[in-house]
Amino acid sequence: MRLLFQLVAAAALIATCGVVHPAELKAMDAAPPAALELRDLSGHVHRLADYRGQVVLINFWATWCEPCRDEMPSIARLRTRFVDRPFTVLAVNVDEPEARIEKFLAAMPLNFPILVDQGRKATNGWKVRVLPASFVIGPNGRVRYAVSGELDWNAPAVAERIRKLLPPR
Repeated sequence: MRLLFQLVAAAALIATCGVVHPAELKAMDAAPPAALELRDLSGHVHRLADYRGQVVLINFWATWCEPCRDEMPSIARLRTRFVDRPFTVLAVNVDEPEARIEKFLAAMPLNFPILVDQGRKATNGWKVRVLPASFVIGPNGRVRYAVSGELDWNAPAVAERIRKLLPPR
């Protein structure tokens, strides 16, 4: 029964992968999000609470999701743009085998941690229904922006919104 549920959930994610067009960074001032505690591919545990005081972009994605793959380079460029600022990207892979993720990263090296959400506990806790799905967390720990679908993270208006959230130098 659990396997059937997982197959149905995977089919729903596949069917809705990036269907929101055009993607838009929606302003929010939501309560602190669900806890996030996942390990990366090297086994290091990342807790959202550990990044308090920083701006954090959390991106839920999968290697089979074309819009997810397409937006990854713009997320990497955004990370590079703010490399000297308190800005972190945490990419949460949704329930894929680590070997598949590592194969993807061999072809597309990224400059931010890839977290592994086996069993979709975090994905479900964050109520992610469409991939890619991203959340921008402000330094105060509250969700400030959210987007469902692919976004150009280097668009001037998007980068400016991120910059305005960053604490002053």
